[in-house]
Amino acid sequence: MKAKKLSLLMLVLLLSVAVALTGCGGNSGGNGGKTADGTANTGTNAGDTENKGAASSQDTLILGRGGDSASLDGSIVTDGESLKIAHQVFDSLLEYKEGTTEVQGSLAESWDVSEDGLKYTFKLRQGVKFHDGTDFNADAVVFNFTRWSDPNSEYKFEGDSFDYYDSMFGPDGSRVIKEVKAIDANTVEFTLNQPQAPFLQNLAMTSFGIASPTAIQEKKENFKNEPVGTGPFVFKEWKRNDSITLEKNPNYWKEGLPKLNKVIVRSIPDNSARFNALQSGEIDLMEDLSPDDLATLEANPELQKIERPANNVGYVGFNLKKEPFNDVKVRQALNHAVNKQGIIDAFFAGQAQAAVNPMPPSLWGYNDTIEDYPYDLEKAKQLLAEAGYPNGLPGEYTFYAMPVSRPYMPDGKKVAEVIQADFEKIGVKVNIESPEWATYLDDAQAGEKDDIYMLGWTGDNGDPDNFLYTLLDKDAIPSNNYSYYANDELHKLLIQAQTETDQAKREELYKQAQVIIKNDAPWIPLVHTTPLLAAKANLKGYVPAPTGTEYYSNIYFE
Repeated sequence: MKAKKLSLLMLVLLLSVAVALTGCGGNSGGNGGKTADGTANTGTNAGDTENKGAASSQDTLILGRGGDSASLDGSIVTDGESLKIAHQVFDSLLEYKEGTTEVQGSLAESWDVSEDGLKYTFKLRQGVKFHDGTDFNADAVVFNFTRWSDPNSEYKFEGDSFDYYDSMFGPDGSRVIKEVKAIDANTVEFTLNQPQAPFLQNLAMTSFGIASPTAIQEKKENFKNEPVGTGPFVFKEWKRNDSITLEKNPNYWKEGLPKLNKVIVRSIPDNSARFNALQSGEIDLMEDLSPDDLATLEANPELQKIERPANNVGYVGFNLKKEPFNDVKVRQALNHAVNKQGIIDAFFAGQAQAAVNPMPPSLWGYNDTIEDYPYDLEKAKQLLAEAGYPNGLPGEYTFYAMPVSRPYMPDGKKVAEVIQADFEKIGVKVNIESPEWATYLDDAQAGEKDDIYMLGWTGDNGDPDNFLYTLLDKDAIPSNNYSYYANDELHKLLIQAQTETDQAKREELYKQAQVIIKNDAPWIPLVHTTPLLAAKANLKGYVPAPTGTEYYSNIYFE
């Protein structure tokens, strides 16, 4: 009898220990240990069943970046911080293959182009829903393109300007696109006034993401704060200058995506604070790693370095609306007064090269025969004297320096201070101002408060047109041409390059265009960089895009 009681007691104790051990195994997100076949089991969360082997106990990505979005409507912005969020919420008709600028289908499954290059017919993906449950169809495409192209559209709200649309297709789109019409529910036809070689490349850009017509009609001005698209993530919350929260689109048309349930994008302006947040585990991925922190990152086995393909330019621009910066000799003089290599050595830790032209050397059509303005203070003074300023420029001028870190400029204020000191050596005094990011962009575009400004550009589509025409053609005033620079000879070359279908001829035209720009000196091209990002070592599936905007839908944690 005692033996039976003892055996029963032992059995109870053993079962208790087994239960306790089971409760301690793994983490709070799932079942730890290994599966029957001996592979590691990291656990599975609700909603992760479609992750196809990427299941993880961590289903939320927290990303840190240097600045907040200006707006969440991708069609009315040009800044990268806004477009990164728009890229998660909206799909365009076309998209770029991961990590490239090669075009492939997205909301449009296929397309045909007429022999004369004036008609593009797109077959649309069927069964796609906007986040508000309404149908994506040909009428929705027409609605969006009409909104962007019609200056009198009732859905162009106060303060809206469709700068990318105007930049890519001419003012109000009228120069390139003649008509967009629905042939049937799943077919859209674009008729052009003239051929445009990068037309498909342009349509794949984030700015031409298709929004829900119903949401725009109902939300009106508030749509820019509550966007509704067809993309992999649904907008949930925006805390200004703090964070943006996105959640998984459970009805996304790409099977098994996104792999994450939630993405929180935090604004952490200070580079060091952002890196500290990564090291402490507060965030999982950070953009714009300061080159100063690279050695620390590489020494930490729990972190990984990620390099974005070099496809950008950081520059100082002159406001040609104002004297004396409308004088080419003054602009050339200031080009001679900047020590680019000194700036690179001080702030970029070998992750940049001095810029000669307004487009990166990695892009086809780059003119490598052009020589830069050498750093030569005496030459700068000579040119100022020839312009009528033998004692330097009179008065003081406003120099706008970026208040946030950017892929092409980790610390705009410090770089501006170095340039300020160089300018003073030739008798040019500038006062540095750095208003908050949205105001900065508005002011620089308006060209009323700044005399000199600092900005940069990451290419959107892999075509030289996206740098030269978009940033420096007279058609782009004031959308992306913040210098208000206009040259009729340059305009003729750039329009010819757009309509030319022979790649070799286009390349030659862009090389000629760069010669004109170099001589006119509307900018001081500063640097081309290889932007650095950093992440936890177990973050997988992230492929940085040369355009600076990639989907977060393939990311998961190992």
